[in-house]
Amino acid sequence: NIQLCDWLCFFALLSAFFFRNLPGFELLQKETNNKMNNPAIKRITNEIIKSPEDKREYRGLELANGIKALLISDPTTDKSSAALDVHIGSLSDPPNIAGLSHFCEHMLFLGTKKYPKENEYSQFLSEHAGSSNAFTSGEHTNYYFDVSHEHLEGALDRFAQFFLCPLFDESCKDREVNAVDSEHEKNLMNDAWRLFQLEKATGNPNHPFSKFGTGLSENNYSSIGVLCKSLDELTSLVVKLFSEVENKNVPIPEFPEHPFQEEHLRQLYKVVPIKDIRNLYVTFPIPDLQKYYKSNPGHYLGHLIGHEGPGSLLSELKAKGWVYTLVGGQKEGARGFMFFIINVDLTEEGLLHVEDIILHMFQYIQKLRTEGPQEWVFQECKDLNAVAFRFKDKERPRGYTSKLGGMLHYYPIEEVLAAEYLLEEFRPDLIEMVLDKLRPENIRVAIVSKSFEGKTDRTEDWYGTQYKQEAISDEVIKKWQNADLNGKFKLPMKNEFIPTNFEILPLEKDATQYPALVKDTAMSKLWFKQDDKFFLPKACLNFEFFSPFAYVDPLHCNMAYLYLELLKDSLNEYAYAAELAGLNYDLQNTIYGMYFLWSGLTDSLTILLSKLRMQRISQMNLSLNNFRAEQPHQHAMYYLRLLMTEVAWTKDELKEALDDVTLPRLKAFISQLLSRLHIEALLHGNITKQAALGIMQMVEDTLIEHAHTKPLLPSQLVRYREVQLPDRGWFVYQQRNEVHNNCGIEIYYQTDMQSTSENMFLELFCQIISEPCFNTLRTKEQLGYIVFSGPRRANGIQGLRFIIQSEKPPHYLESRVEAFLKTMEKCIEDMTEEAFQKHIQALAIRRLDKPKKLSAECAKYWGEIISQQYNFDRDNIEVAYLKTLTKDDIIQFYKVLLAIDAPRRHKVSVHVLAREMDSCPVVGEFPCQNDVNLAPAPPLPQPSVIENMTEFKRSLPLFPLVKPHINFMAAKL
Repeated sequence: NIQLCDWLCFFALLSAFFFRNLPGFELLQKETNNKMNNPAIKRITNEIIKSPEDKREYRGLELANGIKALLISDPTTDKSSAALDVHIGSLSDPPNIAGLSHFCEHMLFLGTKKYPKENEYSQFLSEHAGSSNAFTSGEHTNYYFDVSHEHLEGALDRFAQFFLCPLFDESCKDREVNAVDSEHEKNLMNDAWRLFQLEKATGNPNHPFSKFGTGLSENNYSSIGVLCKSLDELTSLVVKLFSEVENKNVPIPEFPEHPFQEEHLRQLYKVVPIKDIRNLYVTFPIPDLQKYYKSNPGHYLGHLIGHEGPGSLLSELKAKGWVYTLVGGQKEGARGFMFFIINVDLTEEGLLHVEDIILHMFQYIQKLRTEGPQEWVFQECKDLNAVAFRFKDKERPRGYTSKLGGMLHYYPIEEVLAAEYLLEEFRPDLIEMVLDKLRPENIRVAIVSKSFEGKTDRTEDWYGTQYKQEAISDEVIKKWQNADLNGKFKLPMKNEFIPTNFEILPLEKDATQYPALVKDTAMSKLWFKQDDKFFLPKACLNFEFFSPFAYVDPLHCNMAYLYLELLKDSLNEYAYAAELAGLNYDLQNTIYGMYFLWSGLTDSLTILLSKLRMQRISQMNLSLNNFRAEQPHQHAMYYLRLLMTEVAWTKDELKEALDDVTLPRLKAFISQLLSRLHIEALLHGNITKQAALGIMQMVEDTLIEHAHTKPLLPSQLVRYREVQLPDRGWFVYQQRNEVHNNCGIEIYYQTDMQSTSENMFLELFCQIISEPCFNTLRTKEQLGYIVFSGPRRANGIQGLRFIIQSEKPPHYLESRVEAFLKTMEKCIEDMTEEAFQKHIQALAIRRLDKPKKLSAECAKYWGEIISQQYNFDRDNIEVAYLKTLTKDDIIQFYKVLLAIDAPRRHKVSVHVLAREMDSCPVVGEFPCQNDVNLAPAPPLPQPSVIENMTEFKRSLPLFPLVKPHINFMAAKL
C-alpha cells in the first residue's frame, strides 16, 4: 500500500484561464491586500511582473499548507486550464524501487475515493472539450489539463482528489506497471534515451543521478472543456479544493555533490548508436547556477560558444569540413549541480579529427579568457531577452500552466513570468568562475558512431547500449591545456537585427477578415491579411514555389532536397543573428516544389530576403538509412501514405538515386527547377497591402533577373490525388521492422472526399469514440503505450484511422480494433440525447478554439492555401453544420461506412512486424477472445494481401481533386 504523501512535496502551481466578470474588480484589488480574511491563505499578491503587451491579469497565492498558486485571468481565451507540479521526481525513487515516481504519476489518473470510476477524470474532460497530460522528470511530477470554461470546477474537483485521496486500486496496479514498461519499451531503441542513461550510469553510482528512470514521459490521457467568472471566484475555488491537501513537510531534495567527481573526469566513451549517426558530446561539470538567474553566466558563455556567425567556433569547424552543427551551453542537472556541454554533429571526416575539434574548442575558450567578459555582449543578450519577453507569443493554456508550475519552485511568484528573460546584473566574476570550469582536466568526452561496432567491451544495464571507456591520455590533456589563440576566432559582430521600430501599423480601410487575393497572375497568386487580432510588430511570410520538376522521379526529389540544404547552409551564418533577434525561417522541399517561411519582428524581415547564396552540399544518405530505426507505428504511417498517394517515392528509391547525384547534374537541375515556376504566397501580419505587393514583386524580379524564370502553363499546375478503395474492400500490407521488438499497425477506413457534411460526420464520430478507445484498448486491454484514433486526411480525402504500437501481433490488434468498433454501435444507439449534445458541444468548442498567436493563425490559413481548398471560414461554417446533426445521422454514418458489413466500407491495414517475427498471419483466432472481460471480435473476412505497392495503385481508380471553396474571380480585390 503506497502512501502517496510520503513521496510528494506539495509545493505546486494551480493556474486557470477564464473569462473575467469585471464589476467589482477594483474592490477585489483592495481585498487582496488583507488576504481576503481567509486563514487558509498565507500570502496574496497582484504585483506580478509581466510584459507590457500581456493583457492578462495575474494573482499569486501561498496557502497555509505551503501550496503556491498563480492565478491567470484572460478574457480572450477559449478554455480554462490548471496544472500542479510536485517537486519530487525520479531522483527521489527508493534505491530498490526504480520508477516509483513514474508509476505514481500513472496511478493517480485511475480513480479516487470521491470519484472511484477508473476513467471518471478522462471521461469528464472528453465530454467537455478538454484534455490532460502528465510527465515525470528527475525532480518533478507535473499534471495538467484544459477544459471548457463552464466545467472548470468539476474538472478541478476531480483533479484535486488526485492529491487528497487516490485509490491506488490493486486491480489497476499490474496494468499500470505494464503501461510504464510499455512506455520504456518504446524508448529502448531511441538513441537520445540510451545516451542519457549511459551518461547517468558512468557517473558516481551512489549518486541519485545514476538511478534509472523513464525520465520525461508524455502521457496523453484524454480531452475536456470549462468556464470561470473572476479571479475572486477562482481564488475561492483553489482554497476550497486544495487547502485540505496535507503538507507532510518533506524537505525538497538537494544534491550538493556533483555526480561527476575526479575519477569520472578525463574519460572517453566510444558509443555504438542504433541509428547511423556521428556525434561528439563534450561535458564539463559545473555548479548549480540557478540562483544567479539575473546574471546568468551560463547563458552568456553559451551565447558565445554556441554562436553560428562569422568568426565563431562552428564557422571554423564547418570550414574545415568536420562538423554540421554545434550546440553549446549550460544543461540542467538537479538542485545542486549542472553541466556545461558542447555537442556537435560530425561529418565522416570529422570523426577522424575529434582531438583536433576539441583542441579548437579550447582555443575558442582561450579566446574568451583573453578577451575577458564583455559588457556589450551581456547588454546585447539583455536587449534580445527584453524584446523576446515584451513580444512573446501567447501560449496555449495547457502548456503555459504546466511550464509555470515547474518554474514556481525556483523563482519568486512576482518574477515567475519574467525570470527566464531577466538579465539585470553583469557579473564578470561569475562568468570567469564558469569559464574556469571549462578546462581539459574537467572534461568528459563521448563519441557516438556505428564505426565502433565490434570494438566495445561494456554494456549499459538498462538499455543494452554497447560502449568502450578509455582514460584520455596525459599527452592529449596537455595538448589541449596548451591550446593557443587561433587568429580565425573572433567575438560576434554587434547584432544589426535587434529591432528598434515597434510601430503597430493602423488597419487599412479595406482590411479583410480573412486572407484576400490581392494579386493573381500567370506567375503568382498573393494572399494578404493585415493582422487585426494580436497587434504585435510581427509578420509571417509564406511562399510555395510550385515546380513540376521537383518530384518527377527520385533523382529530382533528392536534388530538390539538396538544393534546399545548400540554401540553408549558406544562409546560416548571416541568418543566425536574425534568429537571435526573433526572426525565424524555414526552407523545405515538398512534392510540389519548395516552401519558404519567414516569420518574426517586421523591423528585421526586409533585410534578410536578398541574402541567399549557395555554398555546399549536406548529408542525406544517413537520414534515409536511419528511417529503419524509427518507431514501428511511424513505419505503419509511412507505408500507408505510400499506398494511398498517387505518386510517392520510397526511402529505398531515394537512397538508390543518391548515387546519380553529381555536381554538374545538380547545377543543371537548379537552373531547370527555377526556369519555370508558379508562386503562391500568404503575407500576414503587421504589414500593409502595398508592402506585401512590393515583397512579392521583389521575389519575382529577382527570379526573372537571375534565373530567367517564366511562369508555368495552367496545365502544369497539377496536384496529386488519392487512391479510391472499392466498396467492401479490405487490403493488408505487411513489412518487418529491423530494429524494434514492438509491432505497429495503422488501420484506415476511407470514408469520402472532404466536404462540410463529411468532415463533421467523421469528426463527431471520432469525438465520440476517442475516450472509450483509449480507455478500452490502452487502459483496460493494455494493447500498448501508443493507442490513437482520429481522422486521417490527405489530398482532400479522409477517413478514420487507428494507430497502435504493441508487443502483441498485428492481427490480434486488428481483431481488438474491430471488436471495439463493433461495441460503438450499441454505445451510440444507447446514448442519451444529453450525452450526444455534450459531444457536439465539446467538438464545437475545440473547433472554435482561437489561435493564440499570429504564426498559429497564419498556419491555419496557409493549410487552406496549400490544400487548394481556400475555406478560410471553415470552422464557423462546419460548426454551424455540426449543430444540425442528430444521433441517427451518426448511426447511419457508422452503418454505411464503418460497420463490419457496411455496404461502403473501404479498409486498408498496414502491419509492421517486430524484428524477431519472421512472419505473421493477417487474420487469426485467439483463445483470449473467449475472455468474458473482452468484447468479442466479429469474424473477419480474408483480406487482399498487397504484395506490390505499384500494382496495387495501378489496379484502383483515383479520387478527383476537391473543388476550391471560393470563386477566384470574386476573391480578387
